[in-house]
Amino acid sequence: MLSIRGLSAGYGQVRAVHEVSIHLAEGEVVCLIGANGAGKSSLMGAMAGIVSVLAGTVELAGQDITHDRPRQRVRDGLVLVPEGRHLFPSLSVRQNLLVSVAALKLSRAERAQRLEEVVDFFPVLAERQRQLAGTMSGGEQQMLAIGRALMTRPKVLLLDEPSTGLAPALVESVFERIAALRAQGLTVLISEQNAIALTASDRGYVLTGGRVVAEGPADQLAGDADIERIYLGL
Repeated sequence: MLSIRGLSAGYGQVRAVHEVSIHLAEGEVVCLIGANGAGKSSLMGAMAGIVSVLAGTVELAGQDITHDRPRQRVRDGLVLVPEGRHLFPSLSVRQNLLVSVAALKLSRAERAQRLEEVVDFFPVLAERQRQLAGTMSGGEQQMLAIGRALMTRPKVLLLDEPSTGLAPALVESVFERIAALRAQGLTVLISEQNAIALTASDRGYVLTGGRVVAEGPADQLAGDADIERIYLGL
């Protein structure tokens, strides 16, 4: 469903990602795990088209999208939930959800159906539809950010650091919802510093210095002391 081959990316001539190759099969949840500064967000941004690709390719469902604009990637089904969520704080929950499909040619009935699907999946959003997004808790905002992405019905969902700034109890709640996405068969790529992401994943890749240094089944990575050493950057 998503294939990254020999990808290098960065800012100007400064490379943050070096010849990374990863793949996701349809319906898989895969985790990119690494310490702060490992290159995870740069890699996710390159996939989404907001960080420059310097070499390599990005393919979505067999289609080369390496040089497509970000909005075209969204239309094709590759959607990023960025680190920090980037909601519209002065808009309501309902408005934040609907604005994500404003550029799509959907009928009123189609918009309503997608909205119903998302609030059914995140019951807290159903209760807070008229609440301003900026007044919600961090965990609720993260669920809204994911819900906003789900409104586009993505083929592949990219979640960049979904646990950032959340209390441990809220982190667990967010990853329970991610596990539910997995059960529905959605293809998901998560970048995380928090090893709890492995519990919601099928496979994982460990990044350090913008390079993949290990990969394997998620449960195998979670139980590997050497991975903890690499993950912590020691």
